[in-house]
Amino acid sequence: MDWGTANRISRIMKGGKTVMLAVDHGYFQGPTTGLENPRQTIAPLLPYADSLMLTRGVLRTSVDTAASVPIVLRVSGGTSILKELSNEGVTTSVEEALRLNASALAVSIFVGSENEKQTLLNLSELINEGERYGIPVLAVTAVGREMVRDARYLGLACRIAAELGAQIVKTYYTEGFDKVVAGCPVPVVIAGGKKIPEMEALEMAHAAIASGASGVDMGRNIFQSTDPVGMIKAVRTIVHEGATVKEAADLLEPKSREAQA
Repeated sequence: MDWGTANRISRIMKGGKTVMLAVDHGYFQGPTTGLENPRQTIAPLLPYADSLMLTRGVLRTSVDTAASVPIVLRVSGGTSILKELSNEGVTTSVEEALRLNASALAVSIFVGSENEKQTLLNLSELINEGERYGIPVLAVTAVGREMVRDARYLGLACRIAAELGAQIVKTYYTEGFDKVVAGCPVPVVIAGGKKIPEMEALEMAHAAIASGASGVDMGRNIFQSTDPVGMIKAVRTIVHEGATVKEAADLLEPKSREAQA
């Protein structure tokens, strides 16, 4: 790994840990609840995010150019929730990612899907391009509607991503997650997934970190929370300070804590 790649990763992984804020849902879901106006959603959360995962369109229109937060640029897409999600291509060039000052590229892989080979080749080609310019690639182990999310499957998907050269892997938390992490020789961050109650999301983050995850990439469990700023602060204390779930939950507004009771 050359200096440029290592430097970009170190900006995303503060002390080897990271809290990514995922706001890339619109690229296949459209105006997701809580992201109808991306600028309004992102602005109050930005000071507490180690990096932003988003598309070039939202970056250009909805993030202050004075912001110093590292960008993990979503570069795969081409399908919507109305079609087969695994039928993705690469939508953004590495050269444009560099113009946008991205610190990493994010691409989905759909292991076991109808278009498995295509998505794995998307990843491989981006890694090849990224190596030329010193920009790392984050592989997202996406799953279709029919795929299981157990440790055996996720361990397979994560290891394949690492074997192809991904420098970071994003996947789902599951029972036996320590085995998923142990079988993946690069940092693993967990996806927040669908919106769940705040305490459950904090428990998931805590369990993932305890199992060896290097961080979280949360979206809906932060920006759809009744207290988005309190929620991202709570997640940060778990990831970076080793806080307990209770200690983290104390950072939520009283109305959010009461909703969990």
